[in-house]
Amino acid sequence: MTGAAYQPSMLDLTVEEPSLGRMAGRLRRHPLTRGAWVDHLPGWVAGSDQVFDTLLRDVPWRAERRTMYDAEVDVPRLLCWYAAHRPLPHPLLAEARAALSRHYAPELGEPFVTAGMCLYRSGRDSVAWHGDTQGRSAHTDTMVAIVSFGSPRTLLLRPRGGGTSLRFPLGHGDLVVMGGSCQRTWEHAVPKTTRSAGPRVSVQFRPAGVA
Repeated sequence: MTGAAYQPSMLDLTVEEPSLGRMAGRLRRHPLTRGAWVDHLPGWVAGSDQVFDTLLRDVPWRAERRTMYDAEVDVPRLLCWYAAHRPLPHPLLAEARAALSRHYAPELGEPFVTAGMCLYRSGRDSVAWHGDTQGRSAHTDTMVAIVSFGSPRTLLLRPRGGGTSLRFPLGHGDLVVMGGSCQRTWEHAVPKTTRSAGPRVSVQFRPAGVA
């Protein structure tokens, strides 16, 4: 794997076993426009570097190619998809999915079931502006919960069609949840950076039928 050397979190060095923090009273909600919102909780996972090491080692990462403007190009990140009944590579991820399902049950009305994973190997890896609008999220309010492991990278959000961006630096066990109409009315991206950036893994939990 190329890129800058990974810098572990100083807070994680004193944690023997990874664990989840409390969400109630700690999540900060950012209301957006047109019925969209974002919840943010830095450092939700204590001992996140232990989970990160497992993800780097045990996830069967794959490279993909996609067609853009009549040409095939490399997707600038590695990917892995865990369907609803596929065991997750670390027990804390199953705990996180269950905790998110419990916390958001009154709003979401259904559990988070799938886990998509992206490995950003360096600052050259990225994801362009998009909304997760494959499936039900194209026409129905839903949620996508993202837990980050490894070196921080910036998640940008902006209104669909352009506008002022919001910035969320995510890494070392941080949690962000995009809800309401966010996938239809806003877009998000992880831009490339010329700054030294070590690897980061993004784990995205979604309800059934949302991709």
